[in-house]
Amino acid sequence: MSHSPLLNLPGPPAELLEDIHAALGRAREFVARFDPELVVAFSPDHYNGFFYRLMPPFCIGTAASGVGDYGSHAGPLNVPAELAMDCAAAVLEAGVDVALSAGMDVDHGTVQPLQELFGGATAVPVIPVFINSVATPLGPIRRARALGTAIGDFLAGLDKRVLVLGSGGLSHDPPVPTLATAPPAALGRIVGGAPMTAEARAARQRQVIAAAAEFADGRGPARPLNPDWDTALLDLLDSGRVDGVDHWTNDWIAAQGGNSAHEVRTWVAAFAALATAGDYRTENRYYRPAPELIAGFAIRTAVPA
Repeated sequence: MSHSPLLNLPGPPAELLEDIHAALGRAREFVARFDPELVVAFSPDHYNGFFYRLMPPFCIGTAASGVGDYGSHAGPLNVPAELAMDCAAAVLEAGVDVALSAGMDVDHGTVQPLQELFGGATAVPVIPVFINSVATPLGPIRRARALGTAIGDFLAGLDKRVLVLGSGGLSHDPPVPTLATAPPAALGRIVGGAPMTAEARAARQRQVIAAAAEFADGRGPARPLNPDWDTALLDLLDSGRVDGVDHWTNDWIAAQGGNSAHEVRTWVAAFAALATAGDYRTENRYYRPAPELIAGFAIRTAVPA
């Protein structure tokens, strides 16, 4: 599923929120029927837990806490440390380099889907898997697929009902800085992880609301949403052709979907993990271009065929 801080902020029209929450309700019913014993959450970060002082392409957390941005859960998550460590070891053995964190900080990109699907971020054990989708330079998207495959192979050996969750995307281009584009005032934050005060978080929240209103009015510097690109990606995933993204370059992804469209790596990893169980079919299919959320907003549920 996509995520957006604007789901919890004033501004989006009631009709849009009702439509998205109806789709989320169908996803909650799917999750409740499956009743997972474990969640593996592939998600990005927005300079809340990972910074340029050390920016891995991938990281698995053996312990994690929500930072509480945009009203999301603040505090520890329910992470099974030994199982997460075993997962990291299996991924490394499979030939995918992944970092390990025994104190991962996660933001709304990880926490919002857990709260939406389970009613709370700690309701079910979760292994958080960070995929860098913001801080350039980025690795090739095919490596996200390799990560998902390695984790799927590990999960196949567990006697558990596992929900694999990808959080992010689709086309969107919100005002997120990189090392090359950040103003001097932001460098301390995105490089060193300078803590944000309550006042700073409130100011950033106001900036996000203003940027969304501007974007919805067709103004501002952000690239427009690209429903055609979003639909093409969803068609690949719906038809089981996850490897169809392997030839996509990072420059092409950004040109088509915006700089934050790289978050689709979380979807690719999640579907690659599912594909290790064989053919699959997608069930609930929701997509809507939502400029008021600065995102092409999509939800998919899928099961092995």
